[in-house]
Amino acid sequence: MSLVETQGLARAYGREIKTHALRPTDLALAAGEVVAIVGPSGSGKTTLLNLIGGLDRPSAGTVRSCGMDLERLDDVSLGEYRRLKVGFVFQFFNLVDTLTAGENVALARDLAGGSADVPALLGAVGLAGKEDRFPAELSGGEQQRVAIARALAKDPPLLLCDEPTGALDVEAGKQVLELLVAAARPPAGAQERRAVVVVTHNLAVAAACDRVLRLRDGAVVADERGGARVPVADAGW
Repeated sequence: MSLVETQGLARAYGREIKTHALRPTDLALAAGEVVAIVGPSGSGKTTLLNLIGGLDRPSAGTVRSCGMDLERLDDVSLGEYRRLKVGFVFQFFNLVDTLTAGENVALARDLAGGSADVPALLGAVGLAGKEDRFPAELSGGEQQRVAIARALAKDPPLLLCDEPTGALDVEAGKQVLELLVAAARPPAGAQERRAVVVVTHNLAVAAACDRVLRLRDGAVVADERGGARVPVADAGW
């Protein structure tokens, strides 16, 4: 059963002259799946991510995610969906500069009413003992790992990542991608599987994902799946 399913999902801007950021799109995303969305700038990658994440509303079509029809939700309910069901990871981290790493993670946990162990989460992303560091005291790769821990603090079924390795060097990018792949399929006995969607320009990132959606001019032109995922370390960085 799909965690996310869209039918005819589209987004256009403008009244007299319309810009079609996303043309009618049908797709399904399953829990445990790591999906890359690739394409040139302006192809609709971030628009698709924003519609699935409830950050924008469609001009047409439907998106059903985590058992909810998003286009039917009012603004309050859509905010609840984002708060409880979706973890966001952005290119430039978006951490609160005046909060420590631990406080950034705890804030997301508390807003979602969760009970995650903050030191354990930070330890799981390789930041044990750095709970009291402020973002300015961490490297770019470390800040992105804090952002991933923050996204996971509410144990969301859906993790949406917009260029999560774009601001990182090669080694830090590999480490971050390994964490995202692991987040989709946690060890037995841990939380349930989640869908992880990664918007990227990096073909090495795409090669390490289970499935690749290729967009051009607002349309999905290829949906590549079924092949064995290339290990992150062997993805041709």
